[in-house]
Amino acid sequence: MTTENKSGSPEGESIYLAIGYLRRPHGVRGEIIMDLHTDFPDRIKAGRSVYVGEKYEVSTIESARVHGNGMLIKLRGFDTPETAGRFRNQWMYVKSSEVPELPEGKFYKHELIGLTVMTDDGGKLGLLNEVLETGANDVYVVRTDEGKEILLPAIPDVVHEINMEDRVMTVHLLDGLVDEPRS
Repeated sequence: MTTENKSGSPEGESIYLAIGYLRRPHGVRGEIIMDLHTDFPDRIKAGRSVYVGEKYEVSTIESARVHGNGMLIKLRGFDTPETAGRFRNQWMYVKSSEVPELPEGKFYKHELIGLTVMTDDGGKLGLLNEVLETGANDVYVVRTDEGKEILLPAIPDVVHEINMEDRVMTVHLLDGLVDEPRS
């Protein structure tokens, strides 16, 4: 695990992964509405340690339940709407070192950041700088050595291989894909 400061985490600490955005208190028992920002909502359950806000304040989930497209979260020790309200409009995180390993060939998005992106004909595009979540599929933002950004759809027709050992992603450029790099 690298300790590079790539996500705003303090230097030398684990990378924090956002799992949800806390909106506002709901009801009278100290629950708060959370928008989900994880592919694994089933892992958000009672007893799980989480980190809230820019200072990554540690807390423990007392209860979690589905609510519409999100969840209702109750943090231990915050039993009223007023006390839970202090977490309003803040991100909830877990440490990347605390998430389970994925099956072989599957990767968390944060693990892809920093990969060297090569074309299938051997040319270097640049480094994978960011993963954008869109409705249809993710989009990889590749920064060239010249500082330009190339947007690549994260689809099988484009992404041919991810070699985590060598930290290289091999892609096939579809016609017209890099005509308009972002600056």
